[in-house]
Amino acid sequence: MIHIGQLIKTELKRQERTPTWLAKKINCDRTNIYRIFDRESIDTALLSRISTALNRDFFRELSQYQIEICDKSTTNL
Repeated sequence: MIHIGQLIKTELKRQERTPTWLAKKINCDRTNIYRIFDRESIDTALLSRISTALNRDFFRELSQYQIEICDKSTTNL
């Protein structure tokens, strides 16, 4: 399973952005951003706001991962 919080944290670092910057972009407290980094799953509305702020389609990545998992499970039958 993809750890979405770590994926967001990695993207934020890749863009050389700070948790404070992201908090302002998605209108939440900076401490919430650190909590998001620890989450393995996330609310879709929140993920949508984060995707927009970081200009990265996390939904597509999660979907692609799921497709790959399904493909692997059907080939193992």
